[in-house]
Formats: sequence, C-alpha cells, structure tokens
Amino acid sequence: MSGKVPMTKEGHDKLTEELQRLKTKDRHAVVKEIETARAHGDLSENAEYHAAKEKQSFIEGRIQMVEDKLARAEVIDVSKVPREKVVFGVTVVLENEETYEKIKYQIVGEDEADVENGKISVTSPIARALIGKEPDDTAVAVTPGGKREFTILEII
Repeated sequence: MSGKVPMTKEGHDKLTEELQRLKTKDRHAVVKEIETARAHGDLSENAEYHAAKEKQSFIEGRIQMVEDKLARAEVIDVSKVPREKVVFGVTVVLENEETYEKIKYQIVGEDEADVENGKISVTSPIARALIGKEPDDTAVAVTPGGKREFTILEII
C-alpha cells in the first residue's frame, strides 16, 4: 500500500498499543499454544496445532498491517483544525432532513471509525458528502441504505 493514512492522535495511540500487545503478549501466547499442541503427537490430525498455526498466521499478518499503517500515519492534531468547514478531525452536528433527528459525528481515520460512538471514517459516504461544507449547508450522502440528506448545524 502507498500514501499517507490520516488519523487522530487517539487513533495512533490505539494502534501503537495494539501493536505492542500483539508483539509482547499475543505472539508469545500462540507460540506456547503451538508447543503444547505439538506435544500431543501426530500433527497431521492435530486440530489444536492447526488452529494455533492459523492464529499465529493471523497475528503476524495483523502485526505487518499495523506496522505499515503506523509507518504511513499522518497524525492530525484536531485541536489545530480550522472550524469554518467540515474537514478531517472535526466533530459536526447534523440534522437528518427526513427524520429531523440531530446526529453528532467526528470524522476520523478508517481504523478509528466507530459509528456507535459517533466516529465515522473519512472515507464513508456521509463523511465524503460533508467534507468542505459549512454550517447551514445541505449534504447529500448516497449510503447503502439509500440517499440521505443532512443539514450541517454546527462544526465543533
């Protein structure tokens, strides 16, 4: 992969913690699982051994992916982001034009997205529709659930 990966400081810290855990705890635990499974004898019919090897492969792949993202990270200080327009890192208060429901989202990097906690990926349809807009503008997002319109009430 190439190109910078935008993320907040909080997102960068979480990835760094995950990498540390993967390297210091998860990697060592799976090696022990493999050793224990090997002790059970015939590896060709040893389900525990194959499961542990698969888990090891997943952990090593995840380590590589996280290291790559951290190496390409462009950490954005959200406290220094301008608030006149919707840009990466801001929190925006919206009103759904159909339901008149008020929604608050922070626009974050892909790995930080957590809709349940009001964090949407900068690459999501809603975020893409909001980027560059100002308060009182209407944004139209084409989502998997259909076209949705939002009025931007406030940029925090």
